[in-house]
Amino acid sequence: MTISADHAAQPAAQQAAQQDPAGDAVSKFGISVEDYMLPARHQIQMVGPGGTLNAHTEQGTQPGHEYSLPSETELMAAYEQLVIGRRVNDQNSALVRQGRMAVYPSSHGQEACQVAAALCLAEGDWLFPTYRDSVAVMARGVDPVQTMTLFRGDWHGGYDPAKNKVGIQCTPLTTQLLHGVGVAHAAKLRGEDTVVLAMCGDGATSEGDFHEALNFAAVFHLPVVFFVQNNQYAISVPLAHQSVAPSLAHKAVGYGMAGERVDGNDIVALLAVLGRAVKLAREGSGPLLVEAHTYRMQAHTNADDATRYRQDSEVAEWVAKDPLSRMQTYLTDRGLLDDDRAAVIAEKAEAVATQLREGLSEEVPVEPQDLFKYVFSTPTPQLKEQSAMLADELARDAASTATASAAAASISREAGK
Repeated sequence: MTISADHAAQPAAQQAAQQDPAGDAVSKFGISVEDYMLPARHQIQMVGPGGTLNAHTEQGTQPGHEYSLPSETELMAAYEQLVIGRRVNDQNSALVRQGRMAVYPSSHGQEACQVAAALCLAEGDWLFPTYRDSVAVMARGVDPVQTMTLFRGDWHGGYDPAKNKVGIQCTPLTTQLLHGVGVAHAAKLRGEDTVVLAMCGDGATSEGDFHEALNFAAVFHLPVVFFVQNNQYAISVPLAHQSVAPSLAHKAVGYGMAGERVDGNDIVALLAVLGRAVKLAREGSGPLLVEAHTYRMQAHTNADDATRYRQDSEVAEWVAKDPLSRMQTYLTDRGLLDDDRAAVIAEKAEAVATQLREGLSEEVPVEPQDLFKYVFSTPTPQLKEQSAMLADELARDAASTATASAAAASISREAGK
């Protein structure tokens, strides 16, 4: 068979375009490929720890890395979710101590990252959270009790991922990045206008799945924003013992994608940076990596003793950078937040906390056979055998209980004569 020159050249042209995924973005910003892919020399910070807007020259921006302030509507919506998120973290920690939940990985201090991740997405976009991102899941619109079902020790994740366009939270590190990339790839093949935001922590960047996810997304030019919440510790391992790269955002250039660093406790900057990243991904610029510098104020989980690997003085430094108090000061100084508005928001947060308390206090009916029902669509011989063994054991236990009850009743009747 003879192949024309034009026909043979077409795949080569497509391949060349695939190898230059940042071309359109570079042309748009008028900078070099290196300047586009490398993060800005300084992290993006719009509002400082004291709640004051930084001068434009002190926000860390540079050509190709410039950001606009979010609208007042966006800022107030973000603050409301911040307040709710903080109340959710405090309430869930209390529920663990009361034995109503098995475990809870608190995001106290990281709520700005959580809220911005949820709010920057459109309705048809997907969010893939980590086990610490319950606040992001709720901010995305998932019912609070359904969100926390997993952490009470139930057999299922609590909510429908397809309905909510939110991946299920799970403990294994980094697996959600691969799931997110898969969804983005499928959406691209179907021609859908879908962006995926996949979240992970600094510890996840040491996993093989991190490499596989970023490399696949870059090679296939997928609309994914990888959002790394660098909270300084992978459980007890500090970042310095994980990587000596200038920053985690610098890892992006090795995959041929753009990277950016942002103050993870400045929700104003987070909304701007993540919003732009989602916009670029939607416009066809390929995947992007955003690293947020934040801090896990509390222990890894309720089972962790953080005093074994960090000092109280270190925690105190980050208390002064708290995202909630920072945003409250900023909005108050701008005249957007007053006592009445703050009271309304606090009431909404308390309503969510009440919903969690009441919902997680209800006893959930247990069906033991559910252990086997949803593992495979067609049960394997081993599952059938195990199911039968459990059914037999339960039947014998029920018979034994019935016999004992009958005997007790008989003794009671005899004693009454």
